[in-house]
Amino acid sequence: MANVTTLNVNGSTRAINADAQTSLLSVLRDQLDLTGSKYGCGEGQCGACTVLIDENPRHSCITPVGTVGNRRITTIEGLEVNGRLHPVQEAFLAEEAMQCAYCTSGMIMTAAALLRSNPRPTAEQVAQYMQGNICRCGTYPRIVAAVLRAAKEARA
Repeated sequence: MANVTTLNVNGSTRAINADAQTSLLSVLRDQLDLTGSKYGCGEGQCGACTVLIDENPRHSCITPVGTVGNRRITTIEGLEVNGRLHPVQEAFLAEEAMQCAYCTSGMIMTAAALLRSNPRPTAEQVAQYMQGNICRCGTYPRIVAAVLRAAKEARA
């Protein structure tokens, strides 16, 4: 299979050189120096590596870069706009929704996707949508509170 030479990441076309079967996470971290997405389990189970592909959350550790094509990839580094944090990022800070913060970027990316598709989620809907993301520190109540806060503030 041919090598992949470009990706659309955070609104820019980026040059890469990777075998099509290389994980998207490896390319983001090792070639593009976008290290906000974390390597956790390597099996798509923990969500630390979550990015948005065409605004949908995907575990980048199990996504072959060759399957991405010209689709829009957004990493945690691409959420802020003109130096302003995304509302979910602001809410995570305000609610202190992180402890060790290893899972935080994946949680934020998943939450941003949820609020794009459902701007008025219930606590139960947040908990269900976030099931693909594991917080080993157990800050789930604060994570849910942060997502609900971001939803409320976006409506205000």
